[in-house]
Amino acid sequence: MAELEAMGYRAEEDWLEIGGKRLRSRFFLGTGRFPSPAVFRLALEASAAEVVTFAVRRVNLDYAEDDAILQHMDGSGYVYLPNTSGAGNADEAVRIAKLARAAGLSDWIKVEISANPRTLLPDPIETLRATERLAREGFVVLPYTSDDPILCKRLEEAGAAAVMPGGAPIGTGLGLLNPYNLGLIVEEAGVPVIVDAGIGAAADAVQAMELGAAGILANTPVAKAQDPVGMARAMRLAVEAGRLAYLSGRIPKRRYASASSEAEGVPPLAASAAAGARPDARDGRG
Repeated sequence: MAELEAMGYRAEEDWLEIGGKRLRSRFFLGTGRFPSPAVFRLALEASAAEVVTFAVRRVNLDYAEDDAILQHMDGSGYVYLPNTSGAGNADEAVRIAKLARAAGLSDWIKVEISANPRTLLPDPIETLRATERLAREGFVVLPYTSDDPILCKRLEEAGAAAVMPGGAPIGTGLGLLNPYNLGLIVEEAGVPVIVDAGIGAAADAVQAMELGAAGILANTPVAKAQDPVGMARAMRLAVEAGRLAYLSGRIPKRRYASASSEAEGVPPLAASAAAGARPDARDGRG
């Protein structure tokens, strides 16, 4: 940390910027599946998340301020990230996004278009179409997508403010099934990469951040944990640790062992032992 600070790094200035907003927290939290709104509120505080996501279809847009979850965040400075969960194509996603904006929820939108209800994997073609249309209409678009480096680049070119590749299918908790691809996405990206879906434990969040991800979005691993509040804090610390590890630079992997103590300047063990032995030790005389 001291060397990083000497190079000008300050943890409090390590902002994540998306759509003109500067965020201190790199952990985004979903709002679904919690045991109760009260538990969600405690988990949200423990997570230190600033961005919260929710399915627009779960909110009564005529009375959004009375939503069981959103009413706990009113006026608290959180960034709302409505998502288009349930949309089956670009037209439906665009319509959901416009409804959310008209209701005053946010001009941020997480494009989520799944063609298969069993896998919930994102539809790449419809996701790209929706991203292009919504970006043209002034939305801050964060598309949920597969871990395809080419598709992520195309989404960026279409106007995405960030790309959100999944580590594994939604809700599976399988972790990062293809860290190689995620590494390639980070290398090529000109916008933040937020790893979304598939995270199962704090270790998965650390791994994603060490690969260079700008942030993590998680819901199920927190909401369905035995202790959601404790897991929310664990995820927050994991994201922070992974980010610092990435900035600090890990050692290269080696095929063979490498002693942590340098051998240079150290006398050979046999000579050292002989020099320190008593003269009569070898013949047994006392």
